[in-house]
Amino acid sequence: MNILDQIIATKYKEVAERKELYPVKLLEKSLYFETPCISLERYLLRPDKSGIIAEIKRKSPSKGDINPYVSVERTSISYMQAGASALSVLTDGPYFGGKNEDLMTARKFNYCPILRKDFTVDEYQIVEAKSIGADAILLIAAALEPARLKELAAFARSLGLEVLLEVHNLQELQQTLCDEVTVVGVNNRNLKDFVTDVNTSLELANHIPAGITKISESGISKPETLVTLRTAGYNGFLIGETFMQNSRPGQSAAAFIKEFKQLLAQQEVSA
Repeated sequence: MNILDQIIATKYKEVAERKELYPVKLLEKSLYFETPCISLERYLLRPDKSGIIAEIKRKSPSKGDINPYVSVERTSISYMQAGASALSVLTDGPYFGGKNEDLMTARKFNYCPILRKDFTVDEYQIVEAKSIGADAILLIAAALEPARLKELAAFARSLGLEVLLEVHNLQELQQTLCDEVTVVGVNNRNLKDFVTDVNTSLELANHIPAGITKISESGISKPETLVTLRTAGYNGFLIGETFMQNSRPGQSAAAFIKEFKQLLAQQEVSA
């Protein structure tokens, strides 16, 4: 089994356990369940924002511990003050060190779109995402059969959640794109071997239909890369490790976004 297969196998067991502990009827009583979601797509397209989805991630299977003792409250607030368009919060525990409470903390202190970053395989997790205050969920093409992914996307939309469809190649894009998806993320990291190459986004850019909001994910460490991706048609950029490797992720994000905006201004002047 590759890493993704291991994660998914663990996730099915985890979901079965959580269904027993926290039934859907209980989740539906959450304060957040009837609260309208904040549009991830709309915030990514706002001209006063950077297009960056800033991620809170304690560890990963490929890098091990990144920032295990991060303050979600302080980091999420500082990300938004830095000019991020949205937050991404890892809620997977075994492989990424996250928990649902992390997203609930971020929700408590921020009015912005929050993506629940997890490995969604069941409708239960979508109800759970809504109950903890998420505005959008991630559906990973490499982890789901195309028909199943489309079912989950439709269910998410029925609850008012937006869907970030994550693909890594053209086949995944063509097989899983559906009417319920308005945001596509190209993961530059191959989830089967965790090799990262930003050229993956550049190669797929022209294959994503017009009208779809495009996001590039993973392996972005320099503001110059964002300028290149933006020129290729990307509206958003999911960045985690680059910020989280710093003891103060918010400060790292602020410096990164400032330089990115300066580069964009220079590009506009030269054009």
